[in-house]
Amino acid sequence: MATADASMKIGEAKIERSQLGSERVVSAYLIVQIGLFVGLAWKWSYFSMADKVYHLWPLSDPFFPPWLQSAETVRWAYVITLGAIVLGVAGMLATVRSVCAAVQAAALAFLLVHQASYNDMTFATSLWVSIWVCWFTTRMNRDEPYELLNRAAFLSRAIASMILLGGAVGKWTPEYWSGEVFYDIYFLERDYWVFNYLRDHYDPETLRTLATWYSRKVIAIETLFGFTLWLLPPKLAAAFGVAIFFSIAFLSNFLLYSVLACMIGLCAVGFFARRR
Repeated sequence: MATADASMKIGEAKIERSQLGSERVVSAYLIVQIGLFVGLAWKWSYFSMADKVYHLWPLSDPFFPPWLQSAETVRWAYVITLGAIVLGVAGMLATVRSVCAAVQAAALAFLLVHQASYNDMTFATSLWVSIWVCWFTTRMNRDEPYELLNRAAFLSRAIASMILLGGAVGKWTPEYWSGEVFYDIYFLERDYWVFNYLRDHYDPETLRTLATWYSRKVIAIETLFGFTLWLLPPKLAAAFGVAIFFSIAFLSNFLLYSVLACMIGLCAVGFFARRR
């Protein structure tokens, strides 16, 4: 009798743990999709203005075929991406989530090759996060929850490392290391609370020195965590990732949240990982 009771308690504990793990899996999915939606919606004011301009004065580059020059196709790809995220979150069936994830990834891939948006980093980071969502939705009802979350956390910090390292590589130049680029872009005239405060309290010579160390700090952080973030424990990597991607926009330009909101959501997956 005692053995039967013990077996029953163990079975109940396993069921409870499985249910809790499944809830964490869904929560991880939701936080990533919310981050994606926020970032793309953050783009709305710029995108709507650019859409009007693109319709009034269409561009024509023979490098792109007509369907990749069309002002209509880029508009629909953007709207379809937002709609697919909403339907994926609202859909209760695993198949619906997977199909919506595939649609949003395909629409973002289209935006990355369209003449009007191929050079927009918002769609680049969103595509990488959507690829993660595509993979995750195909495993949500198949894998053991905690094993899935551990793999998902590793993949999320690997993608975050790649994005950071890509940003760092672009800044490995004398102009960035000297602070010249950041000084011209931000410190001279940028109307933003950080740089307005610095211009109000420091003379031009000190501003130039601050720009140098600001630039070197950015390069150092992106390089260091680009190489090491994927090696850190899940929760520590999540904390660093969320802090880094949040602070990049907070300390330079709020509009960058269109690029980084999805990365913040992706890094947060590490908080759901647990040891067996």
